[in-house]
Amino acid sequence: MTLPEIASIAVDPVPLRDWIADQRDEMVADLRTYVEHETPSDDKAMLDKGLVWLREWITVRLGTPDTHETFDGGEFGDTDVLHYGGTGDPLTLLCHYDTVWPLGTLADFPFSIEGDVIRGPGVFDMKAGLVQAVWALRALRECGVPTPPIRLLLNGDEELGSPASRAVIEDTCAGTKAVLVFESSAEGRLKSARKGVGIFDVAVYGLAAHAGLEPAKGASAIDEIARVVGKLHALTDLDTGTTVNVGLISGGSRRNVVAALASAGIDVRVASENEARRIDWELAALAPVDPRVTINVSGEWNRPVMERSPGVARLVEIAQHVATQMGTQVGETAVGGASDGNFAAGLGLPVLDGLGAVGAGAHARDEHTRVSGMLERSAVAAGVLAALA
Repeated sequence: MTLPEIASIAVDPVPLRDWIADQRDEMVADLRTYVEHETPSDDKAMLDKGLVWLREWITVRLGTPDTHETFDGGEFGDTDVLHYGGTGDPLTLLCHYDTVWPLGTLADFPFSIEGDVIRGPGVFDMKAGLVQAVWALRALRECGVPTPPIRLLLNGDEELGSPASRAVIEDTCAGTKAVLVFESSAEGRLKSARKGVGIFDVAVYGLAAHAGLEPAKGASAIDEIARVVGKLHALTDLDTGTTVNVGLISGGSRRNVVAALASAGIDVRVASENEARRIDWELAALAPVDPRVTINVSGEWNRPVMERSPGVARLVEIAQHVATQMGTQVGETAVGGASDGNFAAGLGLPVLDGLGAVGAGAHARDEHTRVSGMLERSAVAAGVLAALA
C-alpha cells in the first residue's frame, strides 16, 4: 500500500472546509457534552459510562458501524474498534477517551467558552481531537467525497501507558495504509516524530549492620544507589535527544542502620532505536563497586520510537498541501512525549500525529482549545482522509 503523490491528489478540500465551518455550534455542543462525561483514567465505572455515551454519539453522527468490537480492559478502560466501509485501503484513527483529571474536577473547572477559547478538563488532551475526527468523517459523507475504510479505535488507558490496549492497537493498525492520531497539536504543529519511552527501576541490595558498632560489616545500598544515579544521569545526551531522569529514589530503614535496600525509578526518552540499544547496554552493564552488593534492573520500553520516516514525511506533506489549498498553514515538529502512535510506528507504518486540538495546557488548569482550531483541523483531517481514499 503506497501513499499518493501530491500531484495525484485531485480532491478540492474547500467545500469540506466550508461545510465544517457551518457546523461550529454543533461541534462545540458535542465537545461540551463529551467533556461533561468525566472519564478519569483510574475510574473504571466512569470510563464505562463515557464509552457508552461515545458509542451512541458516534452512531448518531456517522451511522451504525459495519462492525463493532469491544475489548475488555480489565481494571483499565475498555477499547472499542468501530469499522466503517469506504473506498481503497483501510486507515486507522487513534483516539483515547481517558483523561488525567480525577472525578469531580468539573465542580471547580467546568466547561466554559469565551470568544474563541474553550476551557475544561480534557478539552485539549484529547477530547476535542475525537470530536474533530468524527466531524471530519461526517463532512466527507455530507459533501459526497469518497472515504477510505476506517478503523476508529477508542481506548481508555492511554494516559496510563496503554497497558491493556497496546495489543489491540497493534492488531488494529496492522494491515492499514496509514495511521492518523488525533492527539493535540504542538502549538498548532503536527507531530512528525516522538521519542521512545523507557520506564525502568533499579533495586540495590546491600548488607545491614549497626552503623555505630559494626559499620564495616555492612554494605550500604544507599551508597551504591548514589553511584548508580550519577552513572544514569551521565547517560543523558541532549545532542541525540536522549534524557535519563531518576525521578524517584528511596532506601534505608533507620538512621543508625547501614542500608540493606535502596531503589530508584527512572524515565528514559530516546529519539532513535540506536540510542535505545545504547541505554539497554548501559543498564545491563551496571555493576556495584562493593562486591557484596547486588544490583537488579527491571522495566521495559513502554513505547517505541516514532521516527520521521519517509512515510511520515509524505503524510505531513499531504496535510500541508491540503491546508494550503484551504488557505492556511500547518507546521510540524518533533516532541519528547509519546502517544499510541508510537506503537503504530513500531510496526513500520506511516503515522500522522497531532491532528487534534489547537491550544495548550495539557494536564494543567490552563488546559484549553480554540474553536477556530477545531474547525480548521477537522477540515484538514477531512482533506487528508479524502486524499488517502
